[in-house]
Amino acid sequence: MDIIETIANELHLTKDQTQRTVDLIDDGNTIPFIARYRKEVTGALDDTTLRTLQERLQYLRNLEKRKEEVVHALSERGKLTDTLLNALTAAQTLSEVEELYRPYKQKKKTRADLARERGLEVLAKRLSEQLFNDEKNLMQLAQQCVAQSDEIETIEEAFAGAQDIIAEEISNRSDVRKKIYDLTMKYGFLSSKAAKNAQEDSVYQTYYDYAEKLSAVAQHRVLAVNRGEKDGFLKVSILIDDAIVQRAIAALVHIDSSASSAAYLQAAVEDSYTRLIAPSVERQIRSELTQAAEQGATKIFAENLKNLLMQAPLKGKTVLGYDPGYRTGCKLAVVDAVGKVLDTAVIYPTKPKEDIPNSAKTLLRLIDQYHVDVIAIGNGTASGESELFVAQTLKQAQSDVKYVIVSEAGASVYSASKLGAEEFPDFDVTQRSAVSIARRLQDPLAELVKIDPKSIGVGQYQHDVDQSKLKKSLDQTVENCVNLVGVNLNTASSHLLTYISGLGPQLAQNIVNYRAENGAFSSRKELMKVPRMGAKAFEQCAGFLRIPDAKNPLDNTAVHPEAYGAVEKLLAHFGLSVDDVKSGGLKELPAL
Repeated sequence: MDIIETIANELHLTKDQTQRTVDLIDDGNTIPFIARYRKEVTGALDDTTLRTLQERLQYLRNLEKRKEEVVHALSERGKLTDTLLNALTAAQTLSEVEELYRPYKQKKKTRADLARERGLEVLAKRLSEQLFNDEKNLMQLAQQCVAQSDEIETIEEAFAGAQDIIAEEISNRSDVRKKIYDLTMKYGFLSSKAAKNAQEDSVYQTYYDYAEKLSAVAQHRVLAVNRGEKDGFLKVSILIDDAIVQRAIAALVHIDSSASSAAYLQAAVEDSYTRLIAPSVERQIRSELTQAAEQGATKIFAENLKNLLMQAPLKGKTVLGYDPGYRTGCKLAVVDAVGKVLDTAVIYPTKPKEDIPNSAKTLLRLIDQYHVDVIAIGNGTASGESELFVAQTLKQAQSDVKYVIVSEAGASVYSASKLGAEEFPDFDVTQRSAVSIARRLQDPLAELVKIDPKSIGVGQYQHDVDQSKLKKSLDQTVENCVNLVGVNLNTASSHLLTYISGLGPQLAQNIVNYRAENGAFSSRKELMKVPRMGAKAFEQCAGFLRIPDAKNPLDNTAVHPEAYGAVEKLLAHFGLSVDDVKSGGLKELPAL
């Protein structure tokens, strides 16, 4: 397989364009860096296309590696034929390769293996020859098998063992299995029934008598029945009219109804399908349905997360975070325009205490003392009652204060996390939640990156998909968003810096440590003084790190240091300098 050509065709790219992009990936460049700073090499491919290209590159390379392993294994065992080699070479997916290799894998002893050990292979071969007027000879051969074996007592056992051999041989035929797979996908149904001990009024009641064509089943329903099966409420299966598949197998096996062995062969065909082929095909199809559903769900989760992270920040405002509650009260935290915590408090405007007068007094005091601009109310427990209380209290405020309902998904997870404890060691978990709610209104991206993406609540079935793939997809989404926006090198936390292109946890922490010991960075070049910051890491991260008060104004832009010389020449051509970047002189730049 020509991997480069395959990817180019799939993504509608030129082969040369694909090769250049692959070279960049192989050279250790990150996707955000390639998308932003190597557009001239890739033909301006966006990060989504680049991610897809990278995933396909890895998959196809793994596919070729697996083909080589299978060919080597078959060759060593003397099982590699020209037909099998051609089929493996032509295989387009890992599942195709595994299906071709399946009959030759080392596996536990089967009924057919036992029959062969008992000398019944000769009888199976005779049955498969489908000779006319051969019934007498078949009986004599079966009797001979009984006489020669201590483990076979009757002619019926001899024929049953021979049929086991034939059934396994039929099930190992790739053309038979492919035909059954295709027919099942075309005519089959995904079905679920209530399990024996299922509750009548459970959340899975809709699926207690459910069937839908495989060709039309919705992905979210696949995940739903999978969950119901896992929870013990549903029995899930794939249904298809047996007559359809039996006819198909008979046509491929070519049973001659006038042959003496026709009845034995027909029984072997039915057994092969029922016992061997159908369960295997069902597992394959359900696995494929689940993978497709997980892929679709993960894509939706990633899109939801991106929309959440990329909400416009509320800059320059003092915010009061309000974490609603009942018995333990409502937790308040005031943070200034840069996210610094100014004060915290607990009030009890809701049941059971319902101390509205004192709660209103405390809220108004905080608003007046810290000149609060906006109150961010979490949307969790007691949110409705809290909103009503805040709305009534604000009527007494001396200043024009607004309130907004904010998603608090994941706030409790952050509050109890190691990161939350490190950031606010003197706060309890409820105080940290209020701070998180306030900050996620000020800068959603900077605050939400502190929380495991799976805990933010990005989708209904997020716990039903492959967790490693989900984590990878969501982490990539966070990485894309962070690098799209860029971060302030002098204020970003080590956790936020971890998502920057080219920086891992250790290097991110080294940057924070260097900043603490030496003060704020004055230039991007100073990054090279950070321990373990090499030339490659600097190349990958520099363009995404901003320094608002840098000596060189370009250090606060998306311009990469490698392009500073070109920018300076361009500015000089128009009689300008880099200082005009800060002063706004570029607004007067003539049109090119």
